[in-house]
Amino acid sequence: MKKDNSVARRKAASKLVDGLRGIFIFLFSISGIINLLALTGSFYMMQIYDRAIPSQSIPTLAGLSILAIGLYVFQGVFETLRSQILVRVGAGVDRKLAPLAHKVAIDMPRFGFTPAESLERGRDVDTVRSFLGSQGPMALFDLPWLPLYLIFVYALHPYLGALVTAGAFVLSMLAIANEIMTRKLAGVTHQATIARNVIAESNARNAEVMRAMGFAGRAVDRFVDANKQHLELQTRSNDLSGTMGAVSRILRMILQSATLGLGAYLTIQGQMSGGSIIACSIASSRALAPVDMAIANWKNVVNARNAWSRIIDTMVALAAERKPMDLPLAKRALRVDKLTVAAPATGRVLLSEVSFELKAGQALGVIGSSGGGKTTLVRALTGIWASLRGSVRLDEAELNQWPEASLSSMIGYLPQDVALLDGTIAENIARLDPKANPENVVEAARAAGVHELIVHMSDGYQTQVGTQGETLSAGQRQRIGLARALYGNPFVVVMDEPNSNLDAEGELALTAAINGIKQRGGIAIVVAHRPSALVAVDLVAVVQQGRMVAFGGKEDILGQGQKPVAANKSSPAPAEASTALTAVAKPASRTGSAPLAPRTAPQLVVG
Repeated sequence: MKKDNSVARRKAASKLVDGLRGIFIFLFSISGIINLLALTGSFYMMQIYDRAIPSQSIPTLAGLSILAIGLYVFQGVFETLRSQILVRVGAGVDRKLAPLAHKVAIDMPRFGFTPAESLERGRDVDTVRSFLGSQGPMALFDLPWLPLYLIFVYALHPYLGALVTAGAFVLSMLAIANEIMTRKLAGVTHQATIARNVIAESNARNAEVMRAMGFAGRAVDRFVDANKQHLELQTRSNDLSGTMGAVSRILRMILQSATLGLGAYLTIQGQMSGGSIIACSIASSRALAPVDMAIANWKNVVNARNAWSRIIDTMVALAAERKPMDLPLAKRALRVDKLTVAAPATGRVLLSEVSFELKAGQALGVIGSSGGGKTTLVRALTGIWASLRGSVRLDEAELNQWPEASLSSMIGYLPQDVALLDGTIAENIARLDPKANPENVVEAARAAGVHELIVHMSDGYQTQVGTQGETLSAGQRQRIGLARALYGNPFVVVMDEPNSNLDAEGELALTAAINGIKQRGGIAIVVAHRPSALVAVDLVAVVQQGRMVAFGGKEDILGQGQKPVAANKSSPAPAEASTALTAVAKPASRTGSAPLAPRTAPQLVVG
């Protein structure tokens, strides 16, 4: 398994850099030219001190200066070109990876990750892009050319070459020590950042509740504790980075002075010229500059490397997703066969051995005590949560055999907590389809009984709903959410507590909508506590303690003359839950793992 994951990671990494290899080879070549041109100052000073000054020739001085200026201009052009190419490579990486990272971020919450954790995938792309536009990559491109300067210094005098080589070795050891000490600290700091962001996101989401009940102060205290740990780790990380950077700069200055001193001694001994002293000082400084810069930017290097590793995990997860072929749209039946579902966040089994079948034109009401498994059933029926065992089939094909686009046209979903997207009412009803036919939008609104309400608003269907639909009341959001579920006349419409915020008029519209689904040959599934939501259903299922304990006609189940018909009599509770969860890969940690994976092995809950 570990070997397979390693192979998958290599393939994903190779795919990511496939179009960049040629660019990086070109950048490496440009870096070679830049470093060769960087010797201009050393040669210029040698010629000035050893030729122009002894000969007192103004034309020689002018010629050397013009030549040096020209070479400096070329060096500046190549450095500008390298910088601009790296910035554009970063932008290209962002364009390629940001949509993929966002796709995974959208999918992660249903596998038990918090929104703050999910958004880290997008921040990883930002980290890589920012790094490519910084000084870090330039230092890394310049490092391989360090021997060029060492050869030049050795050519001036072997003693000077040995001194500069020793200095480069010491600084390289310092860089390796910096890497060892920052590697683990960077991961822990990243975890602390996520923990702080999770609390901040939770506080922002529940701001109204905290304000109304006066515990915002305690929420802030929670954030302060998390932020304190985050700051302590950040301080340690910055202290380490700053200390290493300061030590490397001091060593570099000491080495530069030592080079001048040794050069002066050798000049006094008549073993080299005065111009060579200045040339050696410039060359040695330039030779060690990339090492110094790499140490100073190593924190960014480590952060970018860790972000790149998580991006590769994201690509592995996406590559592992099946890409089903198109099937004819379902229109006959929905069948649930021995369905067992575990919570992705904990692995705890919440629903066991549920079986039933619905034909086109039927409506099912699902009732039961709170926490009994009704919402878990809804999440499994809509494909939000994968089944641990068993299956959900549309016209005998399991949900995972359908492409996402096909499922979106066959399944409508009204969640318990209706969250609308920031946009217009029309965009929300049309599920953000930019080519949506206005007639279909109005048809869905009429089916939900909300058309008159919408057109009486000042901007009608172009009314902006705001973030999470904040400009609308809870009842309005629920009715527009119902219209969104009905858009395109999906074959199966699943509604979780669809009347929790509705008034009498809204409940009548809900009943009419359920009847409309039945009349057009669709299937409606309604989870409800209030009986008014079950007026139009034909069948009722009772879900309690993670099992469906009864299934049958509405009158039978609700006790109007007959006893309930027990469901799953022959399906005993499983002895233990399988650990083979339907996920891409089990994560080793919350930061370095494939995102589409449950976090722990399931624990059986016997209903």
